[in-house]
Amino acid sequence: MNSPNQIPVELTVVVPTFRERDNVVPLVDLVREALRDVAWEMVFVDDNSDDATAEAVWAIGRTDRRVRCLKRVGRRGLASACIEGMLSSGAPYFAVMDADLQHDPALLPTMLEKARGGQNDLVIASRYMPGGSVGDLNPDRIRMSATATRLARVVMRQPVSDPMSGYFLLTRDAFEATQHRLSALGFKILLDLIASSPAPLRLAEVPLRFDKRHSGESKLATNTVWEFLLLIADKLVGRYVPVRFVAFAVIGASGVLVHFAVLSAVYKGMQLSFAAAQAAAVAMAMIYNYAVNNVLTYGDVSLSGKRWWRGLASFSAICGLGAVANVGIASFLFNRDTLWPLAAVAGIAVGSVWNYAMTSRYTWKT
Repeated sequence: MNSPNQIPVELTVVVPTFRERDNVVPLVDLVREALRDVAWEMVFVDDNSDDATAEAVWAIGRTDRRVRCLKRVGRRGLASACIEGMLSSGAPYFAVMDADLQHDPALLPTMLEKARGGQNDLVIASRYMPGGSVGDLNPDRIRMSATATRLARVVMRQPVSDPMSGYFLLTRDAFEATQHRLSALGFKILLDLIASSPAPLRLAEVPLRFDKRHSGESKLATNTVWEFLLLIADKLVGRYVPVRFVAFAVIGASGVLVHFAVLSAVYKGMQLSFAAAQAAAVAMAMIYNYAVNNVLTYGDVSLSGKRWWRGLASFSAICGLGAVANVGIASFLFNRDTLWPLAAVAGIAVGSVWNYAMTSRYTWKT
């Protein structure tokens, strides 16, 4: 008789993690109990946690080959972690769930049964269908989730009661049909899958009673809302223009306000020369643009420590050349009788594209 480690895997449970060490053992125990009659494996995809989360998974994997860990260094993000976890497996079914024990593993057999035999492409554990519950989420989180759900419907082609759910089961066929269209932005991988599918998915939902976090703290970050909006924007306009470029341009536009605020403060307030004030304004606007882009536009590969300072030097050098290109193109067109507003816009466009393309390649290395 084959041991559990020799039976072909039917279900891969993908668990994205960051600082979830104390939840690893109880979660694996619950999955073992829930899937006693299923050939399963668990893939923890850890974003280089500093609390030994990966080490906790590896310790289990030494005695149970069904449990393994992909440790990612230099990149982060729940959506991309889930995608990498699914790409690492040859199973016909994938389940995605959080590591904090707010998602009940006992639902997995029911979800799998609804997908077996081609009945459904996607089975979602929903907090908002009859029998489901949001648990003890605070009112602000509930309102935020409700608003996000309404926005999500702009890019979805089919009704789903809980597109913000982080707990679902997907067939391999549905994933492979969708994988090249995925944005891999932010935290809402389920919305990304539904909105990216080339054809409407056959959906089923099961009620989920959201439980309390077992250990650790919520990973809801200050840029979560921004990343969600980027995902929505990517689904709407991503086929025409890279959504990172849109973010880069928006932040660059806000940098103009920083420039004039510093210029006014230094020139009018401190009574320094215009040249000195302009130099200070350029420097502060450049630092602002770099710092904000590092957190928002490139949050999944953001730079820190010494790499932050090297990135600033790279960003400044590239944008300095972009400024030269901006002035050069604008002057060239103006001298050939182009209306000055159009010449200025052309210069800005060339400079912006240069700055985005070169900093993406050499500063953040995407």
